[in-house]
Amino acid sequence: MSETGTEPPSSARRFPDPTQSGNIQYNPTLKELRSLARDDERTTEYGSPAYVSEYRSRCADRTANAVDHDFEERDWALVRTGLDAVSDREMLCVDRLVGRHPDATFCCRLYVPIEYARIALTWAKLFEPSDGREPDFETVQVPDHDETAIRILPDEGTTVVLGSDYTGEAKKSFLRLFMYRTKQAGGLGLHAGSKRLTVRDGGQSDDDLRTVGQLFLGLSATGKSTLTSHGCWLTEPESATMLQDDVCALLPDGSVAGSEGQGLYIKTIGLTASEQPALYEAATAESAVLENVAVDEDGTVDFHDDSYTSNGRAVIQRDELESAADEIDLETVDQIFFITRNPLMPPVAKLEGPQAAVAFMLGESIETSAGDPSRAGESIRVVGTNPFIVGSDGREGNRFYDLVRDLDVDCYVMNTGYVGAESMDVGVEESVTILTEIARGAVEWTHDERLGMTIPSDVPGIDVEEFYVPDHVSDFEDAIASLREERRAYLAEFPELREEIVDAVY
Repeated sequence: MSETGTEPPSSARRFPDPTQSGNIQYNPTLKELRSLARDDERTTEYGSPAYVSEYRSRCADRTANAVDHDFEERDWALVRTGLDAVSDREMLCVDRLVGRHPDATFCCRLYVPIEYARIALTWAKLFEPSDGREPDFETVQVPDHDETAIRILPDEGTTVVLGSDYTGEAKKSFLRLFMYRTKQAGGLGLHAGSKRLTVRDGGQSDDDLRTVGQLFLGLSATGKSTLTSHGCWLTEPESATMLQDDVCALLPDGSVAGSEGQGLYIKTIGLTASEQPALYEAATAESAVLENVAVDEDGTVDFHDDSYTSNGRAVIQRDELESAADEIDLETVDQIFFITRNPLMPPVAKLEGPQAAVAFMLGESIETSAGDPSRAGESIRVVGTNPFIVGSDGREGNRFYDLVRDLDVDCYVMNTGYVGAESMDVGVEESVTILTEIARGAVEWTHDERLGMTIPSDVPGIDVEEFYVPDHVSDFEDAIASLREERRAYLAEFPELREEIVDAVY
């Protein structure tokens, strides 16, 4: 069997049976995992554990998968190194379930050396315990390997993480494959949060309520978690309920399968009780796990101190969030929001026809410390705002277009940054008000020729005219023409993307 093509070597097909291996502790409890990680822990003022890792973000530039990359002998050697570690070292093995949907539930098995119990603990608190089924996906993480490399065999469900002790590598190893498998089944994995709103139809009568399912696509640190978990200041009979924070799967019947059933892996830098009360309360609960967050010797937590990293994290429990539903799946999606930080975009615009697929392909945002800390703040484009796509990006865009068209989903682009000058900040209050009034159907829309987009003419509670982009950008016509040209050139890089999508650049 060749070891230089897409066919994996036989040694990549099987991990040892953890129940029959004397060097493996199989499914220890959370209490046992915390005890094993005691030497690495600094206990916070809230009684929760805090850990500091050597790696503090994902190593995207050292990640390759056997679908999109031609694996050579060196790649297979890295895979074997990870597999050998499972047999040769004292290991922890933890099983968890990703998803609950009958068509999108997978058993995930993580192996880490016992001295890195903190990784197993942090990861295990995100997902629900397995029901004893055989694993669909298996990851081994060996942080102390002398080379940093992540190698993925998507069709075998195998991931090897070498040389990184960042918990996010373990988390995304499974969510990446969750998205890949649901795509194979006719759906589409999305780097998105989901929520359900029950609101007055038109914002008028309590006797006429409507239920709206919303998705939020955005890169880390652009407001996805904030918007997804926000209660929208609604009171009975209206309500806002969070279902998922990070990764979902849009299925052909219009339902959205969630992935994380127990916890959320949130960014903590700048977290405040006033701006993000629900997330703050959960992050300061005893049940949380803090990672690379500044904690003094006496346990005092400082979410504003970025001395470790601006990508500090907390695993928080869903049951600590008042806005979190018991369920994680959305019955029907009605509205999809693409979160951007492009200053030439209005606070919100409604996307018409293939424009939704354009927004999906552009994935315009800013680089954050969660991706590439050295480029944090730079303007970037990431297809689907999803750095974890396996397979053709162009086909991903075509699949998205087909699904939202067939399901008749309304799509919007939402700017959570600045409009033009930095003085025009689109804050949490404006963004939450906008998404709430859109859910109510209370926003009035108009097509704007200068922007080439459909924008609000009236949003209850906001003077939306204050945020009109051309009023805040000098030489606006030149700037928007240049942006459109850049967008066309970018979309031309995807030969499999349909022409009707390329032609719909706004």
